[in-house]
Amino acid sequence: MKIGALTEVFPGENRVAMTPDSATQLLKLGHSCCIEAGAGAKAGFSDALYSAAGVTVLPTAADVIAASDVIVKVRGPEAAELGTLAEGQTLISFFWPAQNPELLEAAAKKNLTVVAMDMVPRISRAQKMDALSSMANIAGYRAVIEAGNNFGRFFTGQVTAAGKVPPAKVLIVGAGVAGLAAIGTSVSLGAIVHAFDVRPEVAEQIESMGASFVFLEFEASQDGAATGGYAAPSSPEFREKQLAKFRELAPEMDIVITTALIPGRPAPKLWTEDMVAMMKPGSVIVDLAAERGGNCDMTVPDQKIVTENGVTIVGYTDFPSRMAAQASTLYSTNIRHMLTDLTPKKDGVILHNMEDDVIRGATVAHVGAVTYPPPPPKIAAIAAAKPKEKVKELTPEERRAQEVAAFKAQTRSQVGLLVVGGALLLAVGLVAPASFMQHFIVFVLAVFVGFQVIWNVSHSLHTPLMAITNAISSIIILGALMQIGSGSFIVIVLAALSVFMAGINIFGGFLVTRRMLAMFQKS
Repeated sequence: MKIGALTEVFPGENRVAMTPDSATQLLKLGHSCCIEAGAGAKAGFSDALYSAAGVTVLPTAADVIAASDVIVKVRGPEAAELGTLAEGQTLISFFWPAQNPELLEAAAKKNLTVVAMDMVPRISRAQKMDALSSMANIAGYRAVIEAGNNFGRFFTGQVTAAGKVPPAKVLIVGAGVAGLAAIGTSVSLGAIVHAFDVRPEVAEQIESMGASFVFLEFEASQDGAATGGYAAPSSPEFREKQLAKFRELAPEMDIVITTALIPGRPAPKLWTEDMVAMMKPGSVIVDLAAERGGNCDMTVPDQKIVTENGVTIVGYTDFPSRMAAQASTLYSTNIRHMLTDLTPKKDGVILHNMEDDVIRGATVAHVGAVTYPPPPPKIAAIAAAKPKEKVKELTPEERRAQEVAAFKAQTRSQVGLLVVGGALLLAVGLVAPASFMQHFIVFVLAVFVGFQVIWNVSHSLHTPLMAITNAISSIIILGALMQIGSGSFIVIVLAALSVFMAGINIFGGFLVTRRMLAMFQKS
């Protein structure tokens, strides 16, 4: 099949859906590639680089569409662009089917197969195709860079001869992919970072990255597993608690980065006008939800404004496009992985398997029909995070009673073993000769002492040298050495075999232990 990439017509869009590196990988799948002249120029990929990678550079979009079976784009097509596509072609791009029902119907009428990269299900196998996460990662990083560009101080604290500079305090609202990227960047720059999310299970992720989780005392916490990893609309009571917490934090924060989005809905308003008024002059708000109306009441999409009290609010909607080379590289890799799944035999033939969870989930139009919304994937998107059970604190009386009960149970067990063992020894002594009983009693006592020594070692401390089998092997070797000087040939052979086989177990334990210890050495 021939894969064609078009120049993005959306104003200010600098990304491209195919890079020279991704084209090289597509050629290995048996496909051929073409691209519109100048499509990658804004992202830093010249036509000469594409030609060197084996991509055919065509002069116009019409030429690319006429020559291609599959069209790859970044942004969804405009209505005019969709009209130029040929019947039966496959389109792979962001599409946002819930927001563009008319465009989706038009695609189905043209018998187009539309694979929406924004609809890739969030399951483990599809992570390599998750373009939303790729772009959100870049947006979170770039948001911190934009905040730093508009913030008049260092992120990190410094003590110099010229004075002391306090570290910047950063609040990240929403700990999805963009939020975690913003947390990591802010922490690495030396800021004091606080982060909030409605899903309690992300608290450990936030804290592991060096930020503080803003805990909200509210009983009905949301489980992200029930919503495919995304936030869901909050109850009015929860929202009031949330806003009260943000009002408490607003005067302290130097930088606020909001990332909260709910699929298919306008962005929730989380940073109100009165919170902006509470912030210090020179503070910065970066609203990553500006394209959906913004999390801040005062956000103006695609603009940067400064409020009366000196707070800068950045409402850009093209953060990934501002890092076009990196964004194009990641997005084209997502596209390449999608085409790898669509070409299972790597023979250049696309097989659109609608039984595959990933392909079915991302396909919004196929064979003249609208296939959105998809059925839920057979595999759960995210395993439900089970809350840790709190260990009940015992009172001193309960702890004492527990210890006494354990001591009594252990005493009963030991007394029982001694009684049974003594009875068995007496039974054997009634029929066995005295010379046998001397050796047998020594053997039984050795086994008992070895059992007590080894068995009482914690299992976490067991190694190949400290194990029940090695204790038994030691007893076998001692017994065999005592019998190896016997006058009977059969006894000598059996004793030698015992020494040999038990020796393998013991010396094998030494070798395995040596290898285990070597794992913890630097060289």
